Amino acid sequence: MATSSRLDAKIPQGPLETKWSKFRSSVPLVNPANKRNLEIIVIGTGLAGASAAATLAELGYKVKAFCFQDSPRRAHSIAAQGGINAAKNYQNDGDSIHRLFYDTVKGGDYRAREANVHRLAEVSGSIIDQCVAQGVPFAREYGGLLSNRSFGGVQVQRTFYAAGQTGQQLLLGAYSGLQRQVGMGTVQMYNRHEMLDVVVIDGKCRGIIARNLITGELERHAGHAVLLCSGGYGNVFYLSTNALGSNVTAAWKAHKRGAFFGNPCFTQIHPTCIPVSGEHQSKLTLMSESLRNDGRIWVPKAKNDNRPGNEIPEEERDYYLERRYPAFGNLVPRDIASRAAKERCDAGYGVGTSKLAVYLDFAAAVQRYGRAEANKNNIHNASDVDITLWGKAVVKEKYGNLFDMYKQITGEDPYEVPMRIYPAVHYTMGGLWVDYNLMTTVPGLYSLGEANFSDHGANRLGASALMQGLADGYFVIPYTIGAYLASEIRTGKISTDHEAFVRTEKEVKDRIDRLLSIQGKTSPETFHRRLGKIMWDKCGMARNEKGLKEAIAEIRQLREEFWKDVKVMGTAGYFNPELDKANRIADFMELGELMCIDALDRNESCGGHFREEYQTEEGEALRDDENYMYVSAWENLGNNKWELHKEELVYENIKIAQRSYK
Repeated sequence: MATSSRLDAKIPQGPLETKWSKFRSSVPLVNPANKRNLEIIVIGTGLAGASAAATLAELGYKVKAFCFQDSPRRAHSIAAQGGINAAKNYQNDGDSIHRLFYDTVKGGDYRAREANVHRLAEVSGSIIDQCVAQGVPFAREYGGLLSNRSFGGVQVQRTFYAAGQTGQQLLLGAYSGLQRQVGMGTVQMYNRHEMLDVVVIDGKCRGIIARNLITGELERHAGHAVLLCSGGYGNVFYLSTNALGSNVTAAWKAHKRGAFFGNPCFTQIHPTCIPVSGEHQSKLTLMSESLRNDGRIWVPKAKNDNRPGNEIPEEERDYYLERRYPAFGNLVPRDIASRAAKERCDAGYGVGTSKLAVYLDFAAAVQRYGRAEANKNNIHNASDVDITLWGKAVVKEKYGNLFDMYKQITGEDPYEVPMRIYPAVHYTMGGLWVDYNLMTTVPGLYSLGEANFSDHGANRLGASALMQGLADGYFVIPYTIGAYLASEIRTGKISTDHEAFVRTEKEVKDRIDRLLSIQGKTSPETFHRRLGKIMWDKCGMARNEKGLKEAIAEIRQLREEFWKDVKVMGTAGYFNPELDKANRIADFMELGELMCIDALDRNESCGGHFREEYQTEEGEALRDDENYMYVSAWENLGNNKWELHKEELVYENIKIAQRSYK
């Protein structure tokens, strides 16, 4: 197949190993004096946004940064628990840049762009150096060296971590850099502001329309480039591990202004989350993948076994991941672990009151660590009680905050009984299509981190989201943005009085007025919950043609009902979270339809996209490389219609094969 003429990935020529270094040495530069005259708008201040804003300001650009939270520190990046990958090979276990590159492409089921992934692997080591220099308190070995642990889909230890709160510590590091620039006056920070549209003038992105969420005022902001670092769209499913405020609105507005949307159906279901407990829930809680280092996943061998997990004997347990995938065991990639848990529960082996859960058990780890501690202390006849106490102390040091969180939510002590876990929506590999420079199909409009599609294919490996966010912000965009801004130095200051700003602001206001004028009987929350159920049931862990066609029809009907019957309380002239929510849900409804269209169009199974019609005899994803080895880039034609453009994926440096973790 040929790549669409509308798509130019701008991948540098030459060997894969030298593409990035050659690019950096030849990319156009902007004179320091000219940088002071160029304005850059950054939407979102999570890891990608905060690192990009801080770094670009340090380079001399004038930066405006926007977040809808009361502080950049509340970005959803703070919720990441387990760690960040880097090809440092500190454990001397065979890791390398190439192995990280290969693991990422394979983990994504060969649906990612080679050049972008290799660049990610190349800069990964620099991220760790940067964060250590900032004072990020990574875990260390007894001798003081940085510690590593394993994550799914790999056979080396390359994940750096800060207990079970790695995202928080990394974000505080990026935030400190951002606040330094705020203090120096090179970054203007706009908290409690939400971007509601992109302004395009003569085909180029020239600014945004933002709403002050406190006063309700609409504001115009101009810039020579706009960076969307607004995260993923997992909340389209209603129940997810995302923060309640996480949304697709910034990316979706860009999409409707000309930015193609890449692989929207590629969503990640995380295998270790606290199970749904009832209809009252509005979000789900992640249990870090790091727990799979020491925890063993199992179900009873007998169906409908209602005994407590710690009362089921060892011989009556099925450690199904270890049985099916002996080479990787409990550390298979997320999509495989999630589908395996679903299969066991669907077959009647689930545990807990809902029967939609499996066990994650630390009893063996407690004993193993306890015996190791006894040996360290030269105690050869330690009692079982002492071994258990020592083992629990080690587990607490490694995972204590996660265990505390689990106990607080469920009322069960995971030191005494196995955790109950079940898969939940966690991350979106799809996002705005970008080229090698991270620019969308709208010149001057960039997308970084989870908001773009570029690095993870059809399934992201654990601990790679933090890596991508910081790579894009610290080490990629500071170089690549020069290729565009070098030709913008003659543009001069952009006026917000331009008719495009006036027109776009009016369109935003008209939509807000429309939402408020409906005055129906149904809350935005109810519509969101109904949309989420459609998406989870028919475009979730498993999809099929019949279900996807039904979902498309149901979403269209739900959207029509929304615009006739939604009840938005209050007015637009002050703080109004219900209005914000309704605005975001309206975008989710349009996105949900596109996700189902994309999933229906891709007649194969790959990574997190599992079409039930396309699977091996053993129930694994069955790719169709001949017909579907491409990125789906969807162009919005208006009136909820889209046109598909294809970017062919070419692999010249790795051998394509059916994924095997056995």
